[in-house]
Amino acid sequence: MDAFFAAVEQLDFPHLAGKPVLVGHDGPRGVVAAASYEARRYGCRSAMPMSQAKRRCPQAMIVPGRRHRYAEVSRQVFSLFEEITPLVQPLSIDEAFLDVSGSVASLGSPPAIARALKRRVLRTTGLTASVGVAQNKFLAKLASDMDKPDGLTVVPTHSVEAWLAPLPLSRMWGVGPVTEGRLAQRGLRTFGDVAATDPETLRQLLGDSAQRFHLLAQGIDHRPVTPDSEAKSIGREQTFESDLATPDEVRTVLLRQLEEVALRLRRKGRSARTVTVKIRYGDFETITRSHTLPRGTTRTLPLWRSARLLFDRWADESFRPVRLIGVSASGLGDEDHQLDLFQDPTAQREREVDAVTDAIKERFGGAAIRRAAAMPDSGTKDSRRSNPRKPKAVSDDAVQSRDFPS
Repeated sequence: MDAFFAAVEQLDFPHLAGKPVLVGHDGPRGVVAAASYEARRYGCRSAMPMSQAKRRCPQAMIVPGRRHRYAEVSRQVFSLFEEITPLVQPLSIDEAFLDVSGSVASLGSPPAIARALKRRVLRTTGLTASVGVAQNKFLAKLASDMDKPDGLTVVPTHSVEAWLAPLPLSRMWGVGPVTEGRLAQRGLRTFGDVAATDPETLRQLLGDSAQRFHLLAQGIDHRPVTPDSEAKSIGREQTFESDLATPDEVRTVLLRQLEEVALRLRRKGRSARTVTVKIRYGDFETITRSHTLPRGTTRTLPLWRSARLLFDRWADESFRPVRLIGVSASGLGDEDHQLDLFQDPTAQREREVDAVTDAIKERFGGAAIRRAAAMPDSGTKDSRRSNPRKPKAVSDDAVQSRDFPS
C-alpha cells in the first residue's frame, strides 16, 4: 500500500487530501509512523523523529495514529489477496508477498492479476497500491518500490541482470550506509558492480554475507512464499513522551497492551503459552522477563495475570522510571477448542466476556470498551489530571465502556 497510514487519514478526512501529513505522536520523543507523499517531498519519512520532520516541513499536519482503523482496512486488503491465492505472506500490516503461480490458469498472467488486484483494492478501499511482479521475492519487493505511488513494475524474466545492473546498492536488502560506503571505497556502487566482482574479493569486504549479496546482485533468491500461519509471537510496545514514574501508571498501559495482544490472538485463532514483558529505562537499558503457562490460552485474564506477575516481581525489587513498556505472547499454537471433562464456569465466563468485548471493539474501535484498570484515568499520565489519585483496586474482570452508543 502507498503511504498507508497517511493515505487512510487523507481518505477519511478530506481536508487532509493533497496536504503534507505526518502520522505519529507530536512530542519530544515522537516518531513519524507514516508520511504522505506530499510530506516526503520535504524529506520526511517513517521512523524519523517527529521534531526533525517538523523542521523539514513546518506546515505539515500531524495526526495521531488510529491503529484500529488501519487494521480494519488491512483486513479488507488481505481478504482480496486471499481470494487470489492462499499463498500470502504478510510483511507488515500493509505489505505482503503473493505466490500466484497456481492462479495463472484461472486468472491470467501475473501482470494481468496485478492490474486486476490494483483495481479491486482501489474500488474496495479507496486507496492505491503499488505492485511488483517478478520471479522471486527479492525482485518483486524491489519492483514494488520502483514506481510509487500507484505503481506497477514487471521485472523482465529473460533479462534480470541487465535490469538490475544500474540500480544503486542502497536498494539492496541488508545494505545500509556503512556497508554501502565500504563497497563504494572499492568502486562498487551498483548491482552490476557487485555481480561482476569475484566472490573471494567480496568475502574479504563483507565476510559471511558476501555470498548472499552476490546472489541478490544477480537477482537470485530461492526463498518460497510462506503463509504467516507460523508467526513466532504477537506483541505490542509503547515509548512514552515522559518516563512513567510509578508502577500504577505502567500497569495501566501494560493491561491495555495485553488486551490488544489477546484480541489479535483470537482473531488469528492462535493460543499462547508464554508471556514476555519488556521494560526500557530512561537511559535505554532494557530488560525482559518471561512466564510460561501450563497450557496455551487465548483468554485475556490468564495472559494478564502472567504479565502482571512478571511486572510486579520486577517493580517490587527495583522499580525505576520507565521509558518503554511492551508485552508479547509466544509459544503459539492452534486455538484449543477442546472442552474439559468438567467445565470450569470461571473460564467459560472469561471466554464470554472476551467474545462480547471483541465484538464491540470490532464494530466501534479498540477504545470503545476496556477493563476498568486499563482506563486512562486509572492513574496514568494519559488522564492529564493535576492531582491524580491512586486508583481504587478493581477486579481483573471488571469492564468499563466509554462513549459506547446504545
